[in-house]
Amino acid sequence: MYYNHLSAADPTIAKLMKGEEHRQITGLELIASENYVSPAIMEAMGSVLNNRYSEGYPGRRYYGGQEFTDQIEQIAIDRAKALFRCEHANVQPHAGAPANIATYLALAEPGSTILGMELAHGGHLTHGHPVTHVAKIYNFVRYRMSDVETGRIDYDEMREVARREKPKILLAGFSAYPRELDYKVMREIATEVGAWAVADVAHIAGLIVGKQLANPFDAGFDVVLTTTHKSLRGPRGGMILSREASTGKLIDKSVFPSFQGGPIMQMVAAKAVAFQEAARPEFVDYAAQIIANAKTLAATLMERGARLITNGTDNHLMLVDSVSSWALSGGVAEKRLDEVGITLNKNMIPDEPRSAMDPSGVRMGTPALTTRGMKEAEMAQVADLIHRTLSAKDDNVLPGIREEVIGLAKRFPVPGISLPAGDSLA
Repeated sequence: MYYNHLSAADPTIAKLMKGEEHRQITGLELIASENYVSPAIMEAMGSVLNNRYSEGYPGRRYYGGQEFTDQIEQIAIDRAKALFRCEHANVQPHAGAPANIATYLALAEPGSTILGMELAHGGHLTHGHPVTHVAKIYNFVRYRMSDVETGRIDYDEMREVARREKPKILLAGFSAYPRELDYKVMREIATEVGAWAVADVAHIAGLIVGKQLANPFDAGFDVVLTTTHKSLRGPRGGMILSREASTGKLIDKSVFPSFQGGPIMQMVAAKAVAFQEAARPEFVDYAAQIIANAKTLAATLMERGARLITNGTDNHLMLVDSVSSWALSGGVAEKRLDEVGITLNKNMIPDEPRSAMDPSGVRMGTPALTTRGMKEAEMAQVADLIHRTLSAKDDNVLPGIREEVIGLAKRFPVPGISLPAGDSLA
């Protein structure tokens, strides 16, 4: 991208954005929650729709001039419903966290109990971590892995907790759990205690619509929450899906006017484009390759002596005990890999003994590199680069590894991004 107008209006910001482009092109993106969007989605995000206020819903707006925005949002809704096979979709949430909170407020009165996964065992901040405001509104109780070597969750224990605590919402979902949840059993537990069954599939939405992982709606879940980026490969935003239209009415009222203002219409348009892309047959191949790549990356790291939580992965991500693997904290490992152009994030591990700002683990995932066209052979190479970087005793080897990273990245372009003529990948 050339940023002609931006370069003239604000050369400082333009220069920084070009720097980020260069970083993306010459680096290897392993953050499990990140991906690259298509040029079509990029165009929708930077469009005239930014100029519109569209508070309300299609056919029920608070502003005039909604002829085209109504059609765009309805198309996004219809495509989302078809993808996830449900009766209702709200495509307006600005991000995943607001989608989660709006859902809690729709389905549970303040003070109610919500049963979700513990953060250090793979859950998300919005699933009730004490640092969040939502934890002051609801009483969160948690389930966790009973065996971190396999990732097994004790569903009998979950049932006992649910019977004792009587949650209003039973929340299935995670941000750093490498295995699949048993939605059928969780639905049964929710039914037994009279709870809403809600799934947060923000990380794995693309793997669900790509027919590689189970759809919670098939197990009878009431609501599915998701972001629209990550493995779904769309713009940054959120979405709330409901199995029944009656539940969707509660969700709609909670999103607007109760929780947030009007939708960001350029992002709604970009979501519609992303849903169309995800409905194509080739997206199934993409989703399958994400998992194949993750399994290869995990297996190769373990061959190099790395300790992976649950000893592998069933989805797109893996959690590595960096302290046990390379005698480096997660924060140090993250910074060391940044030096060679490999990007991932520090992450807590089960029963974390260190602080959240410098925990024992790192999290990595394969959606972004899979989007660039990398397959199993490249994943084995990436695992080797990671291991050599983190096990190096001499920082003098890092520039050489950086050159190898650039060489690999050069072979697999980032969709929609290219360097201006004359610029180099050095």
